[in-house]
Amino acid sequence: MASVEVNISMSVDGFVTGPNVDEYPGLGEGGEILHAWLREGDSQKILSENLFAPAGAVITSRKVFDVAEGWGDDGFYRMPVFVLTHRPHEVIVKGETTFTFVTDGIKHAIAQAATAAGDKKVHVMGGASIIQQALKAGLVDELYLHVAPVILADGTSLFEHLGGPIQLERTEVIESRFATHLRFRIVK
Repeated sequence: MASVEVNISMSVDGFVTGPNVDEYPGLGEGGEILHAWLREGDSQKILSENLFAPAGAVITSRKVFDVAEGWGDDGFYRMPVFVLTHRPHEVIVKGETTFTFVTDGIKHAIAQAATAAGDKKVHVMGGASIIQQALKAGLVDELYLHVAPVILADGTSLFEHLGGPIQLERTEVIESRFATHLRFRIVK
């Protein structure tokens, strides 16, 4: 089965959005700093080589899909995307990307994504609730965290509702101006 990797940007204090997400859709008030690393010179190398080249399928939330407006006409990196949602929706095809809406939980979303990914990774990109569900269910093999040098003090916490400790082994560190990219293997 494909390995499952969580991939998300966060603040030093563990928030993946700033506060007031309802007022400031997407990343919340001040949350855009979390993705400043995407504008760095090496970001495209990190995205293409470390994130998306090894991935064969993506899992995301309906909220992220809606905020990203389906990632435009070309879809998302030419790979299947499984959107975990409570609202049924027909499959959407954009360019070479198929968006499948999964309504029967994180286990089914990961199973479908793993089948589609084959021997590549399943890339779980959020939001926080999707990642929390996957971690709590013990379905994640690796965490790839892009830690922005900011303390937001409020917002959407990544590590809420996990139900206990999760032991990690650090396997990679890439430093850049706007983020420290940390990869961890989950010790099972």
